[in-house]
Amino acid sequence: MPVSHVPQSFRRPLSWAIATVFGAVVLSLAACGKGDAPAAGAGAAGGGGAPPPPEVGVVVATPGDVGLVTELPGRLEASRVAEVRARAAGILQQRLFREGSDVKQGQQLFRIDSAPYSAAAASSQASLARAEANAVQAKALADRYKPLVEANAVSKQEYANAVAAWKAAEADVGVGRAAVQTANINLGYASVTAPISGRIGRALVTEGALVGQGEATQLAVIQQINPMYVNFTQSANDALKLRRAMESGQFKRVSGEAASVKLVLEDGTEYSQTGKLLFSDLTVDATSGQVTLRAEVPNPTGELLPGLYVRVRIEQAQAANAISVPQQAVTRTQQGDTLSVVGADGKISQRKVKISAAQNNRWVVLEGLKAGEQVMVDGFQKLQMLPPGTPVKAVPWTAPNTAAAAAPAGAAAPAAPASAPAAAPKS
Repeated sequence: MPVSHVPQSFRRPLSWAIATVFGAVVLSLAACGKGDAPAAGAGAAGGGGAPPPPEVGVVVATPGDVGLVTELPGRLEASRVAEVRARAAGILQQRLFREGSDVKQGQQLFRIDSAPYSAAAASSQASLARAEANAVQAKALADRYKPLVEANAVSKQEYANAVAAWKAAEADVGVGRAAVQTANINLGYASVTAPISGRIGRALVTEGALVGQGEATQLAVIQQINPMYVNFTQSANDALKLRRAMESGQFKRVSGEAASVKLVLEDGTEYSQTGKLLFSDLTVDATSGQVTLRAEVPNPTGELLPGLYVRVRIEQAQAANAISVPQQAVTRTQQGDTLSVVGADGKISQRKVKISAAQNNRWVVLEGLKAGEQVMVDGFQKLQMLPPGTPVKAVPWTAPNTAAAAAPAGAAAPAAPASAPAAAPKS
């Protein structure tokens, strides 16, 4: 029934009833709130202890002999380079190789028109035969005059002329033999062969071209790419410091005859084969202050190509009683290099260190760190919101590749409390 149809005598009691019920609800809610407040306070009092210290990953500094690896820019070069040239003049008739293929020493590469040289060889051979015949005739005459001159049947002058004619004929035979040899050499030049074994590039001339006319025309280039040379430079000042350190005993020479060399290709990958240092130049470039070095690197599969830019990692010396730490543990600034050390009381202190070249993603620490100290490697982000001097809990650091498997489980753990706030309005 609408309120407007309720008699006047009943409207006021109804309003009082509604107000009474509303007041009771408000009082019950207030009592509920007061009842929850002590519970919350009690919970805070029960967990009012200090939170556990954050865990940080550390490694223990362990001294030992560490190789000092220097990374320098370099350029690859073929170990042998030969220019194939035409030493006989004529028309190029045929190319006998596939461009970009591997050729052997002595393999025929080009054929030049040999007809003129064959004719010259035949002519010289005929001249030699005539000289030999004349020599035989001259010798026979000298032999016939010899007993006659002893019997005074011929004059000594005639005998002397016969002997001289024989010697001249023998000389003509020698000239003829040299002419035949020259003709055969020129005939051989018509067949162009590989002077060395290696990989041949593109042909610089085509069939039908006139080559060797006035100069030795370049026909192709052969490069021996196994092994390869890598030429690189090092600061003369760094080389001098390294030499003095080895003389003072701070560093020691690498065992073996030559320093080992590794190459880092342009895509950042390391070449699988290890090379060796061949020599260091005796002079310093006056303009750049650099010393040129050369290393030899095996290239059995032909992966390395001449002219390729690479980074050369060379182990020139070894540091005695040096400590290596992961690269992420060291902070490098213009003011110097620092790292964080966790003490026995859990306090973190900053330490200035002197580092050398990196090896296998680790810095070699030469000064500023003692054996047995705990170097902080991981957990820096946990300390950003904490006041300085907050103690930490040092745990052994695990390399990223082994810790990756445990990361999904650890990331899923905090997901459970996310549903807890849904139960709060239950009161």
